[in-house]
Amino acid sequence: MTEFRPSRFEILPTIVKNLLIINGLFFLAQNTISGSTGFFNLENILALHGWQSNLFKPWQLVTHMFLHGDFGHLLGNMFALWMFGSVLENLWGSKRFLTFYLICGLGAALIHLLFLSYEFIPLMNRYQAIFSLQDISSPALNNAMIQFINTYNIRFDNHTEIIRALQSNPEDSVASAQMFEALTSYYQNNINTATLGASGAVFGVLAAFVYLFPNTYIYIYFLFPVKAKWIGLAYFGYEFFFALRNTAGDNVARWAHVGGAVVGLLIVLTWNKTNKKTFY
Repeated sequence: MTEFRPSRFEILPTIVKNLLIINGLFFLAQNTISGSTGFFNLENILALHGWQSNLFKPWQLVTHMFLHGDFGHLLGNMFALWMFGSVLENLWGSKRFLTFYLICGLGAALIHLLFLSYEFIPLMNRYQAIFSLQDISSPALNNAMIQFINTYNIRFDNHTEIIRALQSNPEDSVASAQMFEALTSYYQNNINTATLGASGAVFGVLAAFVYLFPNTYIYIYFLFPVKAKWIGLAYFGYEFFFALRNTAGDNVARWAHVGGAVVGLLIVLTWNKTNKKTFY
């Protein structure tokens, strides 16, 4: 059977219900006790950071799945989790579904970190080269900093005037210090970028649903019926395209989405191979 037909279907099974509650509580904490108006920054502790960041902690590979950027982010992930995850939990049972969900989220996080590390390599090399020039001649340091600023299109207060000042007077220590502070701030912001959200795990859930029930109709905007396999392929293709494109300013963790889907698909393929009675 490639179309889902509910039998004794539980609309809100145990694990999905608890995941919805936990994510909601974490979001509430983010907007009350955390952040600029709270007691501490919850995202620094629980959101996922690159291995190169001083903020990285091993537990973030799991805890980042329970944080979200805004209400729309939370709502979209939780709706998809309920819509597709409820079907899988009814099919597999609570224990297997929870295992699947956590492995998908963990796998998505690891794949995201691998690609993030690859993206950080040129940035780190350029910054370290500039840092090593601090004890050398001012012209060499200033030229390296100006090249860094131009390469990454960094903008800060009076950046044009500061560049002109250094070009006309390489010994201007004040302007040199201002530029170094600006590029260091840019570097730290990038290295310490936080990744958060359940999207990686949810993409794994979506991939499993599409594999198991490819001909089930999903109603777009509750009006237009489209088979799950076409929605899944289109959505995965969209994320994969923009992951490869790696557009500047795109703050979506595309490789986490792709990774979650791939991990989810690999799991159901493995389970289906070893225990065919599990699936329909």
